[in-house]
Amino acid sequence: MHWRKISGIVITAAIIIGLLIYGFQPAPQPADVAKVTRGSLSVTIEEEGKTRVRDRYTLFAPVSGYARRIDLDVGDPVTAGQVLLQLTPLPSAVLDARAQATAKAQVQAASAALNAASEQARAAQAEAELAQMEYQRVINLCKVQCAAKEQEDIALTRVHSTQALARAAQFNADIARHQLSAAKTALAYAGSSQGEALKINAPTNGQVLKVFRRSEGVVAAGEPLIELGDPHQLEIEVDILSADAVKIAPGTRVLFKRWGGDDVLEGRVRTVEPTGFTKVSALGVEEQRVLAISDITSPPTLWQRLGDGYRVEASFILWQADDILTLPASSLFRYKNGDKEGWAVFIVEDNHAKRVSVTLGQRNGLQAQVISGLTEGQQVITHPGESIEDGVLVEVRR
Repeated sequence: MHWRKISGIVITAAIIIGLLIYGFQPAPQPADVAKVTRGSLSVTIEEEGKTRVRDRYTLFAPVSGYARRIDLDVGDPVTAGQVLLQLTPLPSAVLDARAQATAKAQVQAASAALNAASEQARAAQAEAELAQMEYQRVINLCKVQCAAKEQEDIALTRVHSTQALARAAQFNADIARHQLSAAKTALAYAGSSQGEALKINAPTNGQVLKVFRRSEGVVAAGEPLIELGDPHQLEIEVDILSADAVKIAPGTRVLFKRWGGDDVLEGRVRTVEPTGFTKVSALGVEEQRVLAISDITSPPTLWQRLGDGYRVEASFILWQADDILTLPASSLFRYKNGDKEGWAVFIVEDNHAKRVSVTLGQRNGLQAQVISGLTEGQQVITHPGESIEDGVLVEVRR
């Protein structure tokens, strides 16, 4: 009986000691894990872009005039040389009763001035003819020495003078005649728009992209009227951050996603414009952006429903490789040990977290290339918190 009591006390004490030891042991920290795997990795820059017609033609009014109504609609096909619209000369101002009476009086005044100038011209011509006859008589008298040389010079001078006056009188008559014609024209064409129409033709084959002005009316020289282009010749413009633009070179492969079709379209960067511009982001931050222009290399049958100004999502592939060792970027953290600084991860080994230094290659936002430090199949802890330390007991979440 005594030994039974002692054995019971010993067992109870052992149980209590075991419970105390278990109670004071640190609880395992829950952790999410992922495996180090082999696969493909791409480093990309993703931005929104839009399509645009490669060669577009905006037709402007070459002169001021009166434009006829444009009967073309957006999307209508046009051929080179086709007459798109016509410009007629601007109509003259309409005269009110007072202005019309003034114009008629000006016609009458110009007619009277012409009559007076014509009479003066006839009188001057008669005077010139008389001077010529007198000069001829003086020459005849000089031949028989009945007149002095001085009289001949005077007669010749009078001939030249009267002829000049006759020409001046004729010029005045011509001026009066033109003024009468101008006065009659102003009266006759008041409020009319007579004149030959100027035809504006299509410079190339294509479709109407935009009609700036459909109704007829007065247009000024240089005013845009209609825009043409070939929607089957598309390119993609994407504005990207200038810091990313320096990483993209002509010939870079680009994928176009979420454009409305089922297939992912492929393309190549043709040029990165050398001039940037400032753009305010949705958060109100000023950013320096640069336009990257790309050509679509996929067959046109896949994207024939795309048009000018359609939205696409562009993914520029800066680097790509297959069959490489990768891990989730969320498992990486920076560490510093003395003068040594680098990247590290926590792996799960015997239910404990173990810090391992790794050497990385290329990275994108989701994955990173492992150069050394890990092997395929090892489990790494993703999103390690402050509770995860080297050697701590962990419990893998299922």
